[in-house]
Amino acid sequence: MDSYKTISKASTGYITEQRSKFISYAIPVRTPEEVKEQVDACRKQYYDARHVCWAYMLGQERTDFRVNDDGEPSSTAGKPILGVINSNRLTDILIIVIRYFGGVKLGTGGLIVAYRSAAQDAVTNAEIIEKTVDEDITVIFKYPFLNGIMKIVKDDNPQIIAQQFDMDCKITLRIRKSEAEKLKSRLLKVETTQII
Repeated sequence: MDSYKTISKASTGYITEQRSKFISYAIPVRTPEEVKEQVDACRKQYYDARHVCWAYMLGQERTDFRVNDDGEPSSTAGKPILGVINSNRLTDILIIVIRYFGGVKLGTGGLIVAYRSAAQDAVTNAEIIEKTVDEDITVIFKYPFLNGIMKIVKDDNPQIIAQQFDMDCKITLRIRKSEAEKLKSRLLKVETTQII
């Protein structure tokens, strides 16, 4: 797989259940450090909330994830939030749900439904986008072969990341992973070309 789904920018959601308020945020993140920053910022902003529960999923393979129930009964908050991430096949995302207790205990089932619904509301309000997994290819070649290289670049349409044209030329290209091998083999057919 060389593509994955994530969200373009942060979004919010909100539900009430038996007078408890659930405020949710879906936030694009790339690292556990970003997750920590976002969770800390939410805790500071909602310092008077009873619970700040969250789940995240990172990486295109969708194998790096964590959940936190923040004092709610085990598996009643973080796991339902992660379930929303999984059912939408999202990654590079953090969902935080802040709960203000309304005085009525919801029970295990009620908590699971409330956290899931709040998380889903934030995702529903988000713009879901598809991103590709790309590979960078750096090519070194002699100047007389510039036209041949640039014709391949024009045909295959990779993104040009960097270029340097002297007697020895160097160009760095970015292309979707599934198309990288085809591009490499075409480039290597040009005389004196090296891929580093």
